[in-house]
Amino acid sequence: MEKRIINPWQWQDQRSYVQAVDVQQPAGTLYVSGQAAVQADGQSSTDDMKTQLLLAIQNLEQVIGEAGYECRNIVRLTIYTTSHEEFWPNFPILQTWIAQHGIKQATTLLEVNRLFETLKVELEATVVK
Repeated sequence: MEKRIINPWQWQDQRSYVQAVDVQQPAGTLYVSGQAAVQADGQSSTDDMKTQLLLAIQNLEQVIGEAGYECRNIVRLTIYTTSHEEFWPNFPILQTWIAQHGIKQATTLLEVNRLFETLKVELEATVVK
């Protein structure tokens, strides 16, 4: 797989994403459903945004790893949140995780009216090999 980052500007670097990712000749593509703060027993978290974000990241890592892919090869990350005001103070958690894995991904952040049950944040990813 060959991956090329397209960034006509530099301002997005502070926000931990890129404008576009060009992938040539991938050996595989994994489309990951939105991962949220759902416990292994299927129970949705009622915790605060920080705790839910940490569990959503953990669940995303687990799915990617079990599929035989690596987080560093995430090329698209869509973030859904029920509240930008609650999410934004916790954004550094996501930025640190992105930096730890060396991820360079196109990202969209959306505030939605509601997620399933009591969930506050959901992470959807596309990963390549």
